[in-house]
Amino acid sequence: MLETTIAAIRPADETAMAAARELHGRLTKPAGSLGALEDLSVRLAGLAGACPPPLPGPAAVAIFAGDHGVHAQGVSPWPQEVTAQMIGNFLAGGAVVNAFARQAGASVTVVDVGVATPLSAGPVPDPTVLDAAAPAPAVLDPAVPRLVVASVRRGTRDLAVTAALTRDEALAAVQTGIRIADELIDAGARILLTGDMGIGNTTPAAALIAAFTGVDALDATGRGTGVDDPTYAHKVGVVRAALARHAPDPTDPLGVLAAVGGLEHAALAGLILGAAARRTPVLLDGVIAVSAALAAAAFAPDAVGAMVAGHRSAEPGATVALRHLGLEPLVDLGLRLGEGTGALLALPVVTGAVRVLHEVATFDSAGVAEK
Repeated sequence: MLETTIAAIRPADETAMAAARELHGRLTKPAGSLGALEDLSVRLAGLAGACPPPLPGPAAVAIFAGDHGVHAQGVSPWPQEVTAQMIGNFLAGGAVVNAFARQAGASVTVVDVGVATPLSAGPVPDPTVLDAAAPAPAVLDPAVPRLVVASVRRGTRDLAVTAALTRDEALAAVQTGIRIADELIDAGARILLTGDMGIGNTTPAAALIAAFTGVDALDATGRGTGVDDPTYAHKVGVVRAALARHAPDPTDPLGVLAAVGGLEHAALAGLILGAAARRTPVLLDGVIAVSAALAAAAFAPDAVGAMVAGHRSAEPGATVALRHLGLEPLVDLGLRLGEGTGALLALPVVTGAVRVLHEVATFDSAGVAEK
């Protein structure tokens, strides 16, 4: 599945991009007056191979959830059980991501790809099980969050001690993300938004960013849920030691994910690859998403053409990753929540960029004189 998905990813359509640029030059506005929105609409035309590109809706948020063995190193003040408890909150509609999704009219799919706490014993009595051979069809209902259980294992191993995952486990998580992308697009989604949940997941995110970009652990590591100075220094040390122990090779993205990644990071990389293969834009959220995007780009460089950076996370590694990918975030609000919240806030910006090409009159059609 991974190989065929990568093979389906193609470069941007230059003809469609040229047509979008030419159309912008004829619309009733000064040339370049919409700034980054014009560049975004041109990129989306290149992705779709059409001018104007399709409007990015319906929108579907995919929240991948997993736990992390490195939590045992004391890198987060939050108990690991919060991951499963937050899944219950997502499904009850009580999280920030739910509020923003309702505002945007986006559906929410929560995917347990590696939560340590059995959900059937916790907040979720009746999960929908994803059968790899015959996945249940998705329903894009903004009013009803949906859970898919596709657990590869109950949390990763401690990356400070050993590889977080085997290569087979990392591959299974990537392929789960690809399946979810296909499922949501088949159900009618025209843009996918990345979400994540996992106590301690900014530690593997920092390790992934450092591994793929080559920066020092200090530059890739942030405070996550707001740790104090001693815990932050310890967290940087954990990341640095893990990189030294595993020496991940950035030309082997599956190996990097296995050594220092998380199951949600791997699944998000798969979601991005799946969207790129279907020429569907994927709106990236924060530091977890962009660390996964680095892995997706290492698998298939042309996958960057499907990526839209929703916002600039307050986590320093996010800026490092976006710079490496050559992506500029649409909004910068100092967010560091995750869940998909920043991507949802950026969604109207993406929609507006495309709607301009669909609905704004040309100088000729409106009878407006050009300069």
